[in-house]
Amino acid sequence: MEKIQDIKYIILDVDGTMTDGGIYYDGTGNEWKKFSVKDAAGIWAAQKYGIKVMVLTGRECKATERRMQELKVDFLFQNIKDKLGFLVKYAEENCIDFKQIAYIGDDLNDLPVMKIVGIVGCPSDACEEVKQIADYIGTPLGGNGAVRDVIMKMFQEAGLWNQLIKKYIYDCRR
Repeated sequence: MEKIQDIKYIILDVDGTMTDGGIYYDGTGNEWKKFSVKDAAGIWAAQKYGIKVMVLTGRECKATERRMQELKVDFLFQNIKDKLGFLVKYAEENCIDFKQIAYIGDDLNDLPVMKIVGIVGCPSDACEEVKQIADYIGTPLGGNGAVRDVIMKMFQEAGLWNQLIKKYIYDCRR
């Protein structure tokens, strides 16, 4: 396992990781998802530390696009069925070492990527196969702040979380 100081990218799955995994439709066919505002703190901390945040999801949804714009994630790629194939190509084109990537996901479609990256995290309700290889297992369920929790644990282990909190408080006073 790598350390957070070695990480240049954090890649996040959406369904089951940033959301509870439910897909909701209204009477007109619009798709809805529930995101936790708590995850914003983890994304903010990673970006303040200089880590790029990428969201890589197998589904396409306007709600996901809107939330990622609000969170100001660096990269959003939707409707990616072969996450490993996509990431291998992306990393090659952008000279990224897989060991410089942390990945937070929850299910079998995340496993191929998880097996090649530097750090693996997941929510507490991830499938057993993911939990078995995770370096960090968040306490919350997916969609309930699991992303924040995993990122916080990475920074805490490195002794950097309190420094980021101070930076947050300083930025709020400006």
